[in-house]
Amino acid sequence: MPEVRLVGPNGEQVGIVRVEDALRLAAEADLDLVEVAPEARPPVCKLMDFGKFKYEADMKARDARRNQANTVLKEIRFRLKIDPHDYGTKKGHVERFLKAGDKVKVMIMFRGREQSRPEMGMRLLQRLAEDVAELGHVESTPRQDGRNMTMVLGPNKKKTETRNEQRRRAQEAAATAEPAEPEATEAG
Repeated sequence: MPEVRLVGPNGEQVGIVRVEDALRLAAEADLDLVEVAPEARPPVCKLMDFGKFKYEADMKARDARRNQANTVLKEIRFRLKIDPHDYGTKKGHVERFLKAGDKVKVMIMFRGREQSRPEMGMRLLQRLAEDVAELGHVESTPRQDGRNMTMVLGPNKKKTETRNEQRRRAQEAAATAEPAEPEATEAG
């Protein structure tokens, strides 16, 4: 006669019982008999509401997906001879991407004789990394591949922390922007 190790609805051990008895107990308690560990000897079964169990498992999976930080890799391109104003603008873009919690791939494109001066590109990338050090860190050091030199910057904060901070700020702004109720005055 097949037997199972039965666990009660509150997690208490009932013991080793026959399958028919376990099914009868489940029917009496208006619960389902769910096999939890089929590889064990004897198999472990639990008395539970299977619909509720499945719903809770789906909600846990949904929350895990929602809280998962899906980081985007943004790319920004520089030329070796970049005007100071253009550098400032592109640096601002990099800062905005890092504040949003995204990684940034910074690429310097070399043309013609510029390819013989990779140290100038290295200096430009190091300068950019120093300028945005409070927002991000260097994840992959500058390296030359063909006509381009690339470096990857990552945010110091995790994306979920950044998103939570943005939500908190939005809630605070909404709370302070609510109009005050007009006070009732007595007509005399």
